[in-house]
Amino acid sequence: MLFPIYIDVGFIKIHPHILFESLAYAVAFRLMLRNVRQDSISTAQRSSVVVGGMLGALLGAKLLVLLQHINILWQDRQQFLLLFLQGKTVVGALLGGLIGVEITKKIIGVKQSTGDVFVYPLIAGTAIGRIGCFLTGLSDKTYGIATNLPWGIDFGDGITRHPTQLYEIIFLIILAIFLRFRSRYNYQQGDVFQFYLISYLSFRFLIDFIKPDFHAFLGLSAIQTACLIAILYYRRTIPKMFRIKT
Repeated sequence: MLFPIYIDVGFIKIHPHILFESLAYAVAFRLMLRNVRQDSISTAQRSSVVVGGMLGALLGAKLLVLLQHINILWQDRQQFLLLFLQGKTVVGALLGGLIGVEITKKIIGVKQSTGDVFVYPLIAGTAIGRIGCFLTGLSDKTYGIATNLPWGIDFGDGITRHPTQLYEIIFLIILAIFLRFRSRYNYQQGDVFQFYLISYLSFRFLIDFIKPDFHAFLGLSAIQTACLIAILYYRRTIPKMFRIKT
């Protein structure tokens, strides 16, 4: 395969990252609108929460991607500027959005958990977006390290690598199935979001060991460090995920 793999739409060739990222946002937003119909807070409050989450996600995605590639700053400032303008990371967006939502809830006086409605939109949007990451190839910087496994992919540099984007898609499908199964049993409001958060961050912490990233913090990348901090914060949720009561 020759990367990036452009998508033919009529007479137009669209870059895969642009196409699938746009599709990811559209699908996630549509699913979220469907979910909020059964919301426990008012429409005005939910709108404020969504706006706060979006602002936090934007800041978090930018900040963490810059920390992730801080080594490029003194190697190639032009590329670092390009990363600042174009780069973002799901983990940064997720944690930044979470902080933005919690700050907004304190401001508007919402005390109950509001995260459950975002879970499946986030899973669907991330999985669709990773298709674009995979089809983009090397420039997306989401590929894995070299491997001799038969499903390794050469993204264009002559090195057969772990297709970590595909690993993530498979994980997200499994996670969605697990959460649907788990939601049949007794749980409190907000549990499903916390189950999703712990599961996804744990996956990202582990999968990033097979990515050729800059590991500046005790052998961990910036993304892994952020994941670890969040996992430790929510550590009491982990036993609850597998405690099934009818």
